Amino acid sequence: MEKIAIIDLGSNSLRLVLVDILEGGYFSVVDELKETVRLAQDMELDGFLQPVRVAQTIKTLKMFRRLCDANKVEKIYAYATAAVRKAKNQRGFLDEVLATTGIKLRVLDSEEEAQLVYQGVINSMEIPRGLIVDIGGGSIQLIYYNRKSLLEHVTLPSGAVVLTDMFKAEGISAIERAERIERYVTEQLEQIEWLKDIAPDTKLIGVGGSFRNIGKISRMLKKYPLDMTHNYTVGSNEFESIYKNIRPLDLDKTMKIRGLSSVRADIFPAALSAVHAIVDYIGAEEIVVSGGGLREGAMFKYAVPSTNEKPISDVLGHSIYTLLNFFGENIAHAEQVYNLSIQLFKQLKVLHKLPRAYVRVLRTAAMLHDCGNHVKYYNHHKHSCYIILNSNLYGISHKDLVMAAFVASMHRKGDVNTVEFMKYRDMLTEEDVDAILKLGVIVRIAESLDRSMSSVITGLTCDVLGDSVIMKTESEGDCSLEIKDAMSSVGDFRRAYKKNLQIL
Repeated sequence: MEKIAIIDLGSNSLRLVLVDILEGGYFSVVDELKETVRLAQDMELDGFLQPVRVAQTIKTLKMFRRLCDANKVEKIYAYATAAVRKAKNQRGFLDEVLATTGIKLRVLDSEEEAQLVYQGVINSMEIPRGLIVDIGGGSIQLIYYNRKSLLEHVTLPSGAVVLTDMFKAEGISAIERAERIERYVTEQLEQIEWLKDIAPDTKLIGVGGSFRNIGKISRMLKKYPLDMTHNYTVGSNEFESIYKNIRPLDLDKTMKIRGLSSVRADIFPAALSAVHAIVDYIGAEEIVVSGGGLREGAMFKYAVPSTNEKPISDVLGHSIYTLLNFFGENIAHAEQVYNLSIQLFKQLKVLHKLPRAYVRVLRTAAMLHDCGNHVKYYNHHKHSCYIILNSNLYGISHKDLVMAAFVASMHRKGDVNTVEFMKYRDMLTEEDVDAILKLGVIVRIAESLDRSMSSVITGLTCDVLGDSVIMKTESEGDCSLEIKDAMSSVGDFRRAYKKNLQIL
């Protein structure tokens, strides 16, 4: 197994991510570090990276290098973006970094940066049409795509750090400063011709620390049960409320906002004003926060080379198989349980009447039902529930992830942990709760029908006769173990489907 490092030197933050490269085109993050270096601060004075900022950056890179060496990292991919790209002393800075740390920074042009950000988003989200907004310290990237094709992109030369510096004049109120930033950003947006023609169903996808903080504030206000950034949605009305409450605050009060990183408090208001200008300009109904961006794009670029030509077509599937490979699970068994589960879902359609949208939940639960074995075999169904809830899987909504976790938890005992389940009850409709019960029984039966993990049962046919369901199995050998184990689910089946079950 190969270990690589991704270093992302932005205008505000410097980040290191250590990544294990798994066989088959998968990868897993195993460690990360972040330091706020403010490399773009005061650059507007003369266009040069300031000595104190350079010193802090090099000190941090030395620390990163020590961690890479300690972890026997084989390759370091280090990228620098807007601040270094614009710096008049770029060459001297790059030479000093290489001489003192041994790290060769690659300065991305705006197109290369947009491509990596796009790869990080498109391979981790299932949103057909989106406007990716990446607010960094020194620039704002706008990337428009449709059906996994990048159509347009532009870089605005004013990120959160730069906007904060530009509008820090003494004697004006926080509200006046916010209004000036909004007007300035809106004027820049008005110069982008293609932005005027984006489709009305385009989703605004937020990338970067400012958007992550917006999501975190929202989750804390709502007491959201999942501490999960990726794919979290903030409605435009909710964002408007957050903005109106933060906009008048001075720095001391901004630093006390729950959910906001203290090291970002001074530049967050400027970023928030920029976001508000963009939301208003395109008429976005919601913001979808992405945990994937440039660093994740670099990981996909290296670990999954095919994504350099074509994005992943099955985002959820790739994410599920990443987890299965990371845990060393029995993939053939997982695939067989899902195969039998989908057969049961189709055969029992007349009884459960669930829409096809729930297949995503069924797939996730069936494929990952045994991942709790990585903790311990005993009560592994409970451990599987926990792992799925905290897996941050790509390509699935938070609600579907919660449902899949509790469906998987039923594959041995036939019921859910009521106390744990109630933490997430407000995320679910009555139909969702009913679906969890019915899908849980399906996965439990399917898992039993591959009890020997030998794929002996090849097909299923279900006949609904009066108050009974006759389930006929097709097999390639002795399946007495499988049928006996599946029959332990008849009580759960009756409870979910109001029918008796016979398995032949």
